Order: sequence, then C-alpha cells, then structure tokens
Amino acid sequence: MAVSIDEVKAQLQAACENELPAFVDMYEGDARSGVQKCVETARKRIVSLEKERARIEKLWEFERRYDSYSYICGIDEVGRGPLAGPVVAGAVILPRNCDLLYINDSKQLSEKKREELYTAILEKAVCCALGYASPQRIDEINILQATYEAMREAIGKLTPQPDLLLNDAVTIPLVSIRQIPIIKGDARSISIGAASIIAKVTRDRLMREYDQVYPGYDFAGNKGYGSAAHIEALKRFGPTPIHRKSFIHNFV
Repeated sequence: MAVSIDEVKAQLQAACENELPAFVDMYEGDARSGVQKCVETARKRIVSLEKERARIEKLWEFERRYDSYSYICGIDEVGRGPLAGPVVAGAVILPRNCDLLYINDSKQLSEKKREELYTAILEKAVCCALGYASPQRIDEINILQATYEAMREAIGKLTPQPDLLLNDAVTIPLVSIRQIPIIKGDARSISIGAASIIAKVTRDRLMREYDQVYPGYDFAGNKGYGSAAHIEALKRFGPTPIHRKSFIHNFV
C-alpha cells in the first residue's frame, strides 16, 4: 500500500538535513504531483544546505590560518550604542571539528535563530564566557574603556585560557594574549560570530527582564536603544537606574 501524501509531507517535515538525500531517492520515482512537490522542496533544501556549508567554510578562514595555536578565541561585544543597560562581551573557543551552521553577525539573524544558535554554541564550544560593564561603569570610565573591561572579564573567565584572540575590529588594552583585529569580524570569523550571538542573546534577555522592573520604556522591544518611544518615555518619566547618564543628557 502506497504511503499517503500527508505521510510523505510529514516525513519531509521531520527529516533532518542529512536525511534529505535519502528522502529524494525514496520518492523521486513517485509520479503523484503532491509527492513530486515534496521531492522538489527537499532538493531545494539540499541546495540551500550546500550553499550554507560553503559560506561557513569561508568563515573558518582565520581559524585555519592560525591553526598552530591551541585555543583560538573569538570575542565580540553587544550594546555600545544604547541609552540604557550594560555592555555585554562574549568570548567563545570552538573545537576544530565544529559542525555549526548558520553562524553570522548576530544582527543579521532573527531572534528565533539567535536563540537556537545560542543553545547549539553552548553545547558544542570548548568553552564560552561573558563579561559585563554596568551603566554606572560606562558613565565612570566611558563606553570604550568599559567595553574593553567587559572583554577582559570574558577572556579571564575562559577555561582553558586562549592563546590567540580574534577580535571584531579592536585591539584590547592590557591583554598579554596575541590579538588579531578583524574588520567586520562577526561576519568573517565563525568564532567572532559565535561570540556576538551569545552576547546578543544574553543582553536581549537582560533587557526583557529590565522591562518588567521598569515598565513604560519598552526595554523588551528597543533593548535600550534610543527609539522615538523610548526617548519620549525618558522625557516623560525621567531616567531609570539602568540609564547611562552620559548618554541621555540631550534628552533629560
């Protein structure tokens, strides 16, 4: 008895990426139009997967260039521009045989995809760490120095310690480990991209929590950035303890 079209669709929906070629082999001879549509969908997914693997291969360029180092760490930060909330730095060491796909600059990914990748990165990385700089610290020493401080904190938490850092564009002061600054590194290095994702997801979660503590500013939506609604709320209600005083003097 032939498998129903609904069952074929269910098999396609449940198939993981590595099972798609077998799905095509199984059903490409089935003349039913509904089955052929499923086969065509599977073929498109295979082509898309091949393109993604080729893109990811390019993201390993710097990690392979410096493969004489034992532990290569990507590092990136999130939150330099907002009016409120901390800066968060992420540091990630990936294994050499890591098979992660879809890593990219966190800003280029949907929230759902970032959350999925956050979990996958934590599962597959050799180690990950986060560093923070509070709004008060940002006001005290300025945003750039606070960002460096958060990065140093993240690096210091890693076990094992890295022997090479791949940084998104910057060179971090007071760090003895060799550093390679890469322009647009979060879109060119898989390690930096992974670091940007864990930092972004962590900070976004924090801002959603702050939205519950300080309602009215839409921190869950704007993540502390200066949206029109956020600035209007700032003028109406005044600053919260998580606002950066050095960033908001034009508004209050």
